[in-house]
Amino acid sequence: MTLPALVPGRPLPDREILAGIRLLLLDVDGVLTDGRIHFDRDGMEYKSFHVHDAAGLAYWHRSGGRSGFLSGRGGEVVERRAKELGVHEVVLKRLDKATAFEEILARQQLTPIEVAYVGDDLLDLPVLRRVGFAVTVPEGRPDLAAAVHFVTERAAGFGAARCVIDKLLRARGAWDEVVRKAGLP
Repeated sequence: MTLPALVPGRPLPDREILAGIRLLLLDVDGVLTDGRIHFDRDGMEYKSFHVHDAAGLAYWHRSGGRSGFLSGRGGEVVERRAKELGVHEVVLKRLDKATAFEEILARQQLTPIEVAYVGDDLLDLPVLRRVGFAVTVPEGRPDLAAAVHFVTERAAGFGAARCVIDKLLRARGAWDEVVRKAGLP
């Protein structure tokens, strides 16, 4: 079954706005993962994360960018992955993402225009409507289309976050350095 193409409803922000993004905030399930949650017989939860997203976060951090996870769910596997990747803000088990977003802005001392957010479902709408760069994945709920500037070329859990990071690094002029160093620090 082929899903209908999701078409962004807002024009892509100017390069200056993209270059001014300081925090990349990501939903987890359905963005960093493909949205499926696996449990073993003992009730242990398993998720898959793509290495391209991890490398992209490393490049983003090296360029001075900050990152965060904002998820309605939680779990040890998400906390562990966030720690491995050096994620700056980890806000889990928060269904009221609007309030959580305000708390993140206050802690990070940022304005909404300085944030890029990637979400895939209705709980993400309040944040997507406010940020400088609003993004969803091809599998995102159709109702998000009017709120986003961009739909990633890659699927959720298969490098979608990396699409956003590459775009942000290019806007801030950091991509050529990443390539010159072949991804090394």
